[in-house]
Amino acid sequence: MLCAAMWFVFSTACAVPGSSEDSTAPNDCVGACGEEEVPTDDTGCPASLEVCDGVDNDCNGLVDDFPEDGGVWYADVDGDGHGDASSPILACEAPAGAVAGSDDCEDADPAIHPGAGEICNGLDDDCDGALDDDDPDQVEPCFGGEGPQFPSDVLNLTNWKLTLPVGDAESPTEIEQPELESYSIDPYFLLSPTGDGVVFRANAGGVSTSGSGYPRSELREMTNDGADKASWSTSSGTHTLTITQAITHLPEVKPHVVAGQIHDANDDVVVIRLEADRLFVDQGGTNIGDLDTSYQLGEEFTVRFVAENGEIGVYYEDMATPAVTLRADTDGCYFKAGTYTQSNTDRGDAPEAYGEVEIYDLVVSHR
Repeated sequence: MLCAAMWFVFSTACAVPGSSEDSTAPNDCVGACGEEEVPTDDTGCPASLEVCDGVDNDCNGLVDDFPEDGGVWYADVDGDGHGDASSPILACEAPAGAVAGSDDCEDADPAIHPGAGEICNGLDDDCDGALDDDDPDQVEPCFGGEGPQFPSDVLNLTNWKLTLPVGDAESPTEIEQPELESYSIDPYFLLSPTGDGVVFRANAGGVSTSGSGYPRSELREMTNDGADKASWSTSSGTHTLTITQAITHLPEVKPHVVAGQIHDANDDVVVIRLEADRLFVDQGGTNIGDLDTSYQLGEEFTVRFVAENGEIGVYYEDMATPAVTLRADTDGCYFKAGTYTQSNTDRGDAPEAYGEVEIYDLVVSHR
């Protein structure tokens, strides 16, 4: 006689789950789950279906797992209060990080969920199935209107090219002008949720260049409307890059990101680097000057590089004098801006771990 799923009875005795052995006493199932008394059904055999009663009904070593009378909850990875329909969880009570609703259309972005404001960014911010101009909730027109449509509507990208963390091994995808003028790719290079900045994201499992083991979503300075690579000398003229930005996310295991640098013909000369909450100027892997020792992710700041007379000054916020000055008489130089994530899977980070920077203003001058 079959008592229930995974419970078999031979004569009047009950079998232990996963075993062909009868229990030693007919209709006596005490001890089948260890020392606890197991609830039985009307045949005297243990109930096979797990229910919310604080008991291991199906004798699998787990209490109230996948209960028949439990509720269905949904993982809410981004913490916006809306769950992912593709990640249902059957449980008696809501597990940590789960909610009852399953209407989130992008559970990796807390700014995207039902009820969110629709903005001109090429995304379905309010999860109603419509984008930007096609969305009746978007009051102002995006295409042909005043709202930004592409990153180039926020930043002047005329003399830049973009390197992405996608493509072939040691040969990441690069986007140059004129393609860059009308280009975005989610989630690596796109308008910020508010439409006033550009998001640069590079994941730890992304493609890196042949000269580096780390991925990047980063701009490289160009000239002649993006046709040629920039190349200037620190000892001739004055070369300035001003970036207003916020570092918004770090990898978990190795929380390091570079957000702006001067590079010469061979290697980086000086970079802005964040390690956990320490924001500093780095030269050759050495901290040569702190900018903020308790930086909070998302805080907007401005940094300015000024290269002239064989020296580089690094200014922070509204400082009238450089926070750091270093001697660097070199040529073949160019600016870089964006996210250069200083971690990868070899460092222990998951492939989807990422560094992210939002840039709100980017200005280059040479004289």
